[in-house]
Amino acid sequence: MEKIIRNYGYIGTEQDGNKRFHITYNQWVAGYTVGILLLDVHYPLMPGNVVNACTYSFPVRHMWVPGANQARMHSGDKTLLPELVKSAKQLELEGCRAVCGACGYFGHFQESVADEMDIPVYLSSVVQVPWIAVGLKKRQKIGILCADGHNLTSSLFSACGVGEDLMNRCVVASAGHLPEFSALMERRGHFDNGIIRDELITLASDLVRDNPEIGAILLECSDMPPYSSAIQAALNLPVFDFITMINYVHSAVAQKPYYGFM
Repeated sequence: MEKIIRNYGYIGTEQDGNKRFHITYNQWVAGYTVGILLLDVHYPLMPGNVVNACTYSFPVRHMWVPGANQARMHSGDKTLLPELVKSAKQLELEGCRAVCGACGYFGHFQESVADEMDIPVYLSSVVQVPWIAVGLKKRQKIGILCADGHNLTSSLFSACGVGEDLMNRCVVASAGHLPEFSALMERRGHFDNGIIRDELITLASDLVRDNPEIGAILLECSDMPPYSSAIQAALNLPVFDFITMINYVHSAVAQKPYYGFM
């Protein structure tokens, strides 16, 4: 395959555009900084969801991974890896500067996919754990709300760069059993948004009540960011999620010059 060419740099003035630019053969689009890998789901994708384009203040490129259903993704089915890598490489060909995932359980494949790519890869919100922890007191913990506690395994944490010492600082609550949130797991195709919001607030509040040493919340699930602000308002704690990660990645690969008065 022809070498992929990346034209890094912000074009904001006439002078910025006065140079020679090149493009990779078979690249048909441009301007997408972050590519996002998707899995097969069946429920409403609210603003704030990783898969809703209105979530972002910059363009993102979504791409479905063939064969990636919830069961295979959540369990970390290794036979998915070739399609994951193929889809990630297609996003790179289309000009994306980084690749992220749209499910925390993409984290099973974080290390393997990153090793195959020539652009940065951040597949799971869980990769934020080390960064969150370094800003907290050593005695403080990270509360994690996830969709499927059974499959949030030590091997997933390890693939996301979270060692045993940091795993021990994480306390996890699973939302998969909640009456309305379970609509996402069961592919019912509909849910009551207000009930899901209240379920997650209660789940997070109970987690902090039982673990008062929690200093920050991480939402593992890509369907939870629509409720981040409500959870934060209820708990008065920092809340990290997929969107904090994707915004951070975008800011690193799409730096803009600063202009202003002195």
